[in-house]
Amino acid sequence: MTHELRTHDGLTLRYWSWSRDPDGALPPVVLLHGFAAHARLNWEGPGVVEALVARGRRVYALDARGHGESDRPHDDTHYGESLMARDVRLLIDRIGADRVHVAGYSMGAVVAVLAAAQDTRISRLVAGGIGAGAVEVGGLDTRVMPPELVSAALTAEDAADVPERVRAFRALADTAGGDRLALAAQIRAVHRDALPLDRIVVPTLVLAGASDPLATRPEVLASAIAGAELTVLPGDHLTAVRDPAFAGTIAAFLSRG
Repeated sequence: MTHELRTHDGLTLRYWSWSRDPDGALPPVVLLHGFAAHARLNWEGPGVVEALVARGRRVYALDARGHGESDRPHDDTHYGESLMARDVRLLIDRIGADRVHVAGYSMGAVVAVLAAAQDTRISRLVAGGIGAGAVEVGGLDTRVMPPELVSAALTAEDAADVPERVRAFRALADTAGGDRLALAAQIRAVHRDALPLDRIVVPTLVLAGASDPLATRPEVLASAIAGAELTVLPGDHLTAVRDPAFAGTIAAFLSRG
């Protein structure tokens, strides 16, 4: 089922909900996708939604501003993970639950961390697809994906002009049907300040692909969050989500509380 959410700055966001014989004792789960993807691509395709619903969970997945079926303005002022975290808090208001679990991947993991540091209703957290960069540079590892290069790749008229090291971001945007100008605005506004990792006090799972260049040394991130667990799966940034253990690991962790 699809729904609309109006933001504080006048955007209309789209989110999805799923449930099947929900267990009312378990908190709903909010899923936050990665950069250039969208909710259904990141979570329904790899089986995460089905794994959670099969365990009696109510599941919500938000298309972030600039992504999927949500509004896609081209102005940088509408972007940044801090604004996206505010959208998550608004979604939790809409759900009306006292407790929720949140899982984010890549950009969505940065958003999830920011939201969990601010909102006591978030009682369990999964941060996937990020690693030491979240500690050392404050979010997605801009040493690997320089915002200026990624923005140029997304806005270039000819894909042949895109440097090879960032070509995958343009390809993902096109495959997912993304608005490349909106995505370029988001990458220019990418979070660069220190993440408030010391304020994460809920059970947390750090989940990364073993060969993910955007999530290298995930143990650094896990060590920076009190009591966090770490799971490393085969694959890189795009293929780890398709590993058979990806959905089951998330569902099992979120079912423990």
